[in-house]
Amino acid sequence: MAKKSKFIIPIAGGFGETGKEGKEREKKLKEIADKYGARIIGPNTVGVLFPSTGVNTALIVPERSRFPEDGDIAFITQSGALGLLTMDEFSMYGVGFSYFVNLGNRIDVNENELLEFFGNDDKSKSVVLYIESFRDGRKFMEIAEKVSRKKGIVILKAGRTSRGGKAASLHTGALGGSDAVADGAFKQCGVIRAYDEIELVDYARALAHGKPVFGKRIAVVTSAGGVGVVTTDYIESEVRGIGMKMAELSDETKRKIKEEVVPFASVENPIDMTAQASDDDYDGVLEALNDDENVDAILVYALFQTPLISEKLVDIITKWAKKGKPMVVGVIGSEFSLEMFRKFEKNRVPVYPTIERAVKSLRVLYDRGKILKRWEQ
Repeated sequence: MAKKSKFIIPIAGGFGETGKEGKEREKKLKEIADKYGARIIGPNTVGVLFPSTGVNTALIVPERSRFPEDGDIAFITQSGALGLLTMDEFSMYGVGFSYFVNLGNRIDVNENELLEFFGNDDKSKSVVLYIESFRDGRKFMEIAEKVSRKKGIVILKAGRTSRGGKAASLHTGALGGSDAVADGAFKQCGVIRAYDEIELVDYARALAHGKPVFGKRIAVVTSAGGVGVVTTDYIESEVRGIGMKMAELSDETKRKIKEEVVPFASVENPIDMTAQASDDDYDGVLEALNDDENVDAILVYALFQTPLISEKLVDIITKWAKKGKPMVVGVIGSEFSLEMFRKFEKNRVPVYPTIERAVKSLRVLYDRGKILKRWEQ
């Protein structure tokens, strides 16, 4: 008896990724679906995960893996395993996703119609894709340009090398084109490029929760001097850095900061409040920086290991992240710091567990600012 299913998700492999016979199987499968007006996701897929409704077709052992909470990042991927591993890893930090769709061999539903759908979906604040090849690259560019005017898109494009491209063809039957062409296309249509699964989700979180940055002048706030020094190198260096600038604070800003912090703190940028920093010190320093026209964005480290810092700091920084200049937060540490990290994540504040990841995500917000400026012209 016909069930009149609108969608079919063939989990099985042994299709186009195996060669000519597999391609024939895909052709027959598509013909049957078309006959009954059904759509196919896959084959060779783990299917979908919709956290808000609990729909989950993934074939993994639940006792050994975390599934993400409901969130605002839409995830389109050709690789089911990489997608599930990525979500498992970020679930530890409390990162949520609005939708997850594994395209698999992509004989029907493809990245273009999903990108268009998520581009118009109010729940999804940014869209990420793991792609090994494009079904229709020109169409993808047209859709991506429209979507990037409204929300951030991040792509991890695999198969950048000849050996990587060969591996992709064995994985999902995908045939990738020139990586240089893909890179140029991404820039034209306002797509941010990632090079691993960490960058993919880090950048998506920045774009979903952060404000675009329209200038290169960055202020850094910390209670650990070494963290400020390393961050400064990352910000200003063109080699293993983001090539931006440390803001030159006004005399008035330095005066205000000096009134807030202990006498032996540094009021130069990076601002080192020392281990004597308190919650209220952070509040006053962030207020002063938000009043300084020489500052385009702020990178603040919430370091919970020192005695005068409490959980209250999460609310203080969240307040300034919401109402003030563009801001990225760094939280470094173990169990207690991870708990505070999750609080920032729940508040939808861009937060990162290492210096490098925080700085790189700040650069992504600057790149987003440049994209938006271009669309305005």
